[in-house]
Amino acid sequence: MQLTRHETATPKKTGITFPRLECWNAIAKVATVAAELDKKRILCRISLDILIEKFGATDEDPMQSVAQHRIAIQEAACRLIESNTFEEDGSVLIRSTDL
Repeated sequence: MQLTRHETATPKKTGITFPRLECWNAIAKVATVAAELDKKRILCRISLDILIEKFGATDEDPMQSVAQHRIAIQEAACRLIESNTFEEDGSVLIRSTDL
């Protein structure tokens, strides 16, 4: 699993922030981007299939697509968090229809 850290993104007016903390799970073929709300971390997941479908990602470097389309992914994650659309484990799953 690759883990990348960068500076924290500018806070949204909703109080949701996105520290540039992300990872790739090669077994599940899922990218995870972290969000924070009220000092609580929320994992926002998006599958390789969606990355390929929506952003033209490649199997070899799917995280490049995450970096290039970070704003669209964060906006989708924000909408899911704001609408309390959480999975059982507390994460949000970004689907094709969310983008």
